[in-house]
Amino acid sequence: MVKIRMWQNPENRKKRVTAQQKQAYPIRSQRKQESTLEGQLPNKGVKEIMEEINKLVGLKSVKKLIHELHAFIEIQKMRQKEKLAYEPMVLHMIFKGNPGTGKTTMARLLGQLFKEMGVLNKGHIIEVERADLVGEYIGHTAKRTRDQIKKALGGILFIDEAYSLARGGDKDFGKEAIDCMVKAMEDYKDDIIIILAGYKHEMECFIETNPGLRSRFPIHITFPDYTTKELMDIAKVMLDKRQYRLTDEAKEKMQYLIKTRAQQHRNSGNARMVRNLIERAMRLQAVRLLKMQTVNINRDDLMTITAEDVINAYDELTEE
Repeated sequence: MVKIRMWQNPENRKKRVTAQQKQAYPIRSQRKQESTLEGQLPNKGVKEIMEEINKLVGLKSVKKLIHELHAFIEIQKMRQKEKLAYEPMVLHMIFKGNPGTGKTTMARLLGQLFKEMGVLNKGHIIEVERADLVGEYIGHTAKRTRDQIKKALGGILFIDEAYSLARGGDKDFGKEAIDCMVKAMEDYKDDIIIILAGYKHEMECFIETNPGLRSRFPIHITFPDYTTKELMDIAKVMLDKRQYRLTDEAKEKMQYLIKTRAQQHRNSGNARMVRNLIERAMRLQAVRLLKMQTVNINRDDLMTITAEDVINAYDELTEE
């Protein structure tokens, strides 16, 4: 269970965190990766982070649940101040959905949110997968898993494609990683949130492999695939941020290609594909402009991505 700490005296909280850090990270070199990540966290308030979550394209059901968690934690804080019975939160989660549907982005924002709300000391996120946890011989997996857990103390341990930990059955070392993770959830119950992520069907099967997992991960969030319109909205956000724009013909062509891709590949019509398409189109636009040796390149040229750029970018992506 993760206890809420926000209303504690800031000075006392700071001293206690320092003591925890010394106990959890006795060797300075072990903290290098975690400290770097912590230093990169933006200094935002709860209101700003919630606004950033609200601005994300799509994810209506996901946002609704995050708002419920935010409200529940705030009310429990008020109840504790008034010396009423309050409910300690168990915030370990399972994210289910296809790649590129916003799972990692939401995990990062939750880390920042929970830090500002006093649920987590640091709010950083350590992203791992099977290869980071599972070793090659007996005992190696437990050490690897414990090392990653220590890096995540005070924040979130995000395990992508978590179902792969159970793919080898009882004799696979992945089971050792699961057992070590479950133990850590008890040992560090006030100092870590674990999020398991992966395809919906695979994650549901994974939970059934260990009877204790379902009760330890009470929050299940399904990330739906983006619609074609939502993917076009995401594309616009990406382009506006980089100060690029599509011609009307390029918009029509991109929408058609995104829709076609989604129909052909049910699990790949996602934001990651859109980002790759835009970044490739930007590079091809640069190549096209530099070939215009006899023409002066103006500001409008520098900002405009044509249908040709989009088509060529899509063709190259599908060939890879």
